[in-house]
Amino acid sequence: MKKRIFLIVLDSFGIGEAPDAAKFGDAGANTLRSVSKSGEFRLENLKKLGLFNIDGVDYLDGAEAPLGAYGRFSEKSAGKDTTVGHWEIAGLVSESPLPTYPGGFPKEIIDAFSEATGRGVLCNRPYSGTQVIADYGAEHLKTGDLIVYTSADSVFQVAAHEDIVPPETLYEYCRAARKILTGKNGVGRVIARPFTGDETNGFTRTPRRHDFSLEPPAPVLPDFVKSAGKDSISVGKIYDIFAGRGFTEYVYTSGNAEGMERTLEYLKKDFEGLCFVNLVDFDMLYGHRNNVDGYAKALTEFDRWLGEALELLRDDDALFITADHGCDPGFTQSTDHSREYIPLVVYSKDIKPRSLGTREGFSHIGKTVCGLLGVENEMSGESFAGEIYGE
Repeated sequence: MKKRIFLIVLDSFGIGEAPDAAKFGDAGANTLRSVSKSGEFRLENLKKLGLFNIDGVDYLDGAEAPLGAYGRFSEKSAGKDTTVGHWEIAGLVSESPLPTYPGGFPKEIIDAFSEATGRGVLCNRPYSGTQVIADYGAEHLKTGDLIVYTSADSVFQVAAHEDIVPPETLYEYCRAARKILTGKNGVGRVIARPFTGDETNGFTRTPRRHDFSLEPPAPVLPDFVKSAGKDSISVGKIYDIFAGRGFTEYVYTSGNAEGMERTLEYLKKDFEGLCFVNLVDFDMLYGHRNNVDGYAKALTEFDRWLGEALELLRDDDALFITADHGCDPGFTQSTDHSREYIPLVVYSKDIKPRSLGTREGFSHIGKTVCGLLGVENEMSGESFAGEIYGE
């Protein structure tokens, strides 16, 4: 049994193509391999815990005597995005894919959204988030029309200049969109994308992004932890991914640096239960922009932070480090997420170091967290707690 568990998701940190990667157009994708070629890549602490000893990581030298338990997991859910990845980690397998809109959203959705907001719509097709404001920002300033776009993921994104549409108003527009996008059009996330700037100097997205997620259709890890009377804490966008359900406390962050800082604060606090963390910069700033060096540098900064975090772990704590999907910055065929294995590294002072091998299903992770916290649950997956703490 553990009193506190820190479950940290390195958003998009895949470690090699999944068995069904070709079906998703991702044959050959390997986020870890791509970033390991960068001169910015130095993961001393993750190496010590066993990251490089995981199945398939044969291009890096593993630790002679890893300190943690380590393995790789393939996804059962029909998708490769943030929502289904986190849901599956938390014990919910999505049998059907969430809807995507490669041709833009249907007229009835756009008309309903325009009626709800009183504003017109620009773009309405898949687009890069930075490029869409470069291409449509000036017209938005002139007309006040909202920039609506999507991606390969199940998302409805709304960009607006903060001087034209204050963030709180943009959030209300997105809440209206969330009510419209249900049933067969129930996208995983509606995302508010505020930006600033002008046509002369360029437009820049601000940190005031906000996600409005589809609510999980069944109880998930945070629900079970909270129902057991324990603390269920969210750091970063975790709260939004689960539509705010199942948490006793949450804090938003502007990026990795603040996410790591808030997590250190929780490491120093006394609580009993789960601290569920998402570090989004790997995906948002580097994976989607094919920035190999930026991704590698961000991982190196996390690894440096990890050294400090390990010093703060108490005797009755456990640390889980994993990912939700891939987003290989060196995979030049695409800037979208990639269908990859995710890594898992588990560490505590009393752990039995060992390889967990290769397993099907992210949900074993959440199941194990519940097992270690003594939380009854009805989640998918099998706990491996006995393997890493048994005789």
